Amino acid sequence: MKFLGNVLATIIGLFIFFMLFFFGILIIGAVFGGDSETIKVKNNSVIELNLEDIKYDYAGKYEDPWITIFADKKSVGLSDVIKAIEEAKTDDDIKGISILNNQSTLGMAQSKALRDELESFKKSGKFVMAYANSYTQKEYYLNSVASPIYINPVGDMDFKGLSAELMFFKDLQEKTGVKMEVIRHGKYKSAVEPFLENEMSDANREQVTALLNSVWNSVTADISKSRNVSVDKLNEIANGLLARTPEMAKEQKLVDIIAYEDVYHDAIRKALKVEKDEDYNKVSIFDYTKKMTTTGISTDSKNQIAVIYAQGEIQSGEGDVNTIGEGSMRRSLQEARKNKDVKAIVLRIDSPGGSALTSDLIWREIELTKKVKPIVVSMGNYAASGGYYIACNANTIFAQNNTITGSIGVFGILPNFSQLTTKLGIHTQQVKTHENSANYSPFVPLDEKFKAVTLEGVEHIYKTFVTHVAEGRKMTFAQVDSIAQGRVWAGSEAIKLGLVDKIGGLDDAIREAAVLAKVKSYKTQNYPEYKKDLNDLFAGFPFSQSKENFIKEEIGEENYKILQEIKKIKSQKGVQMAMPFEINIQ
Repeated sequence: MKFLGNVLATIIGLFIFFMLFFFGILIIGAVFGGDSETIKVKNNSVIELNLEDIKYDYAGKYEDPWITIFADKKSVGLSDVIKAIEEAKTDDDIKGISILNNQSTLGMAQSKALRDELESFKKSGKFVMAYANSYTQKEYYLNSVASPIYINPVGDMDFKGLSAELMFFKDLQEKTGVKMEVIRHGKYKSAVEPFLENEMSDANREQVTALLNSVWNSVTADISKSRNVSVDKLNEIANGLLARTPEMAKEQKLVDIIAYEDVYHDAIRKALKVEKDEDYNKVSIFDYTKKMTTTGISTDSKNQIAVIYAQGEIQSGEGDVNTIGEGSMRRSLQEARKNKDVKAIVLRIDSPGGSALTSDLIWREIELTKKVKPIVVSMGNYAASGGYYIACNANTIFAQNNTITGSIGVFGILPNFSQLTTKLGIHTQQVKTHENSANYSPFVPLDEKFKAVTLEGVEHIYKTFVTHVAEGRKMTFAQVDSIAQGRVWAGSEAIKLGLVDKIGGLDDAIREAAVLAKVKSYKTQNYPEYKKDLNDLFAGFPFSQSKENFIKEEIGEENYKILQEIKKIKSQKGVQMAMPFEINIQ
């Protein structure tokens, strides 16, 4: 036994030694080798725009320098990419941009912001060219800014209009005995509808249809302008699937050239005046963006516009790049408020909502900050429900035409397993000292008195929500209530209703903030800095993600998404202000 113990101790010792050695090498490499090789952009270069690894507006930064060392150094945000393209307009080494088989997970408002910057880049006299083996609808929207547009001879194009698919679980609940008890306010608050019905309500169908039409109108307006094809014609093409093959797409003037990729590269060589048998200079958008963010834009001004990014679902806690927590948000607002160099604040929101309590905590911090410095909101893909709650008291609110916003409504979901446990022969009883002393139990049928008290809480939060919006937007309670009820709106409709002030992107919001602060020369400072420890960071390492990857591989991507939705519902605590449904536009 002693021998086996010594062997085990030796094995553990060796394991610890190799782990320390491994991480020591990582630290040394990160500290001394991270930026040793400067990114160089050669003369007569082309930026290759591939956004596969870019998802968020803001890539995040950490307070702890050790976390920064281990963090993904390649990570950049879309806002960084847009700034880099803006700089490329006056960079003599950059002659054009090549969008080559680009695949991205950007939302429609993000795609709109990037597309606008590419349009501006073209106006500088430099070229934007695009090639793809096939085009999804969302990718074509971005690529349609290019000229010329290439497509593979055996490729295809998806251009058929927008749709949304919703799943309903009423029958599943009855069959399994697992019931989701729903308490809500708002006839359009259909986030909970799948648990109550087997089909879409008229109110829900009305709002989804209106939203999709608004987004589609925004998309076709941009494509029409770039391709010189009327909106009516684009709708005709979508209705009849008249661009599904390369030949049909060219006939309808949605693409310019049908060719293989080598022909596309020859065209770039010609534009650069490079010999056909020579390689041309190219730099990835990642490397170019890193170069620009490292070099920075020189300015002598001490004036700052703080840009605070709020992206993801609203949850309690610290938050990170894909969740909004009161910890990082309140701290960022406080720091910007106390910093004398910060003259105004832009709050960039990309969120479908979440926790009502956390939303209110952030709202309160914005209210305190607004008394000291102007706050401008820039809405991204979403600023709905809780996302709108934290926006409504800003001095000015910007949205894109295809931003999804509104959803002023409240709901609560209580999972109940009493029918299932009864079927299984499990019976639950409670003993209590007072009539209301027992907490809600998922193993006991929902008590009507408890339901009434909970509904009272939901109604209170709804009234608070509408009141905050009315005060922030200078409207009456009745005016807000009439356009609330949980209904979602596209930015193009929200501006007519008074929910937003202006149509525009993040840059427009920053310029507005400078005007309100009465400063002409300034630089931007990004927030938040997240407080994370090594355990939080290691959770994202490949060996920590192996279970996730294994499950995804075994059950498939679509089934995994369903599993994640179930996990999301389970993780929701307290009353929620969230989007009534999820839209994934392809």
